[in-house]
Amino acid sequence: METTLHFPRLDTVLMVEQAIQDAEDYPSRMKLWKSLPKQVQYQTFKLILEYLEKSHKIVFTKDNKVMWIATNPTLDALVDKGKEY
Repeated sequence: METTLHFPRLDTVLMVEQAIQDAEDYPSRMKLWKSLPKQVQYQTFKLILEYLEKSHKIVFTKDNKVMWIATNPTLDALVDKGKEY
């Protein structure tokens, strides 16, 4: 198990959330990490992604892209059109 040397601050978590929401397409982890406006240790970045996934704000696609699902109008529309079983 990895030892966490640095826990993220709230402003860093919010920065990553905003970067995911603002992305033109679904970025890979590395592309997202490199696009952040401030440098973040990769270990801290991975911890933020783990938190966002556990809190059901993001999912990882089959090809390991990061997808924001917390408030996704496209996803909400598809769910609304779906059938209930």
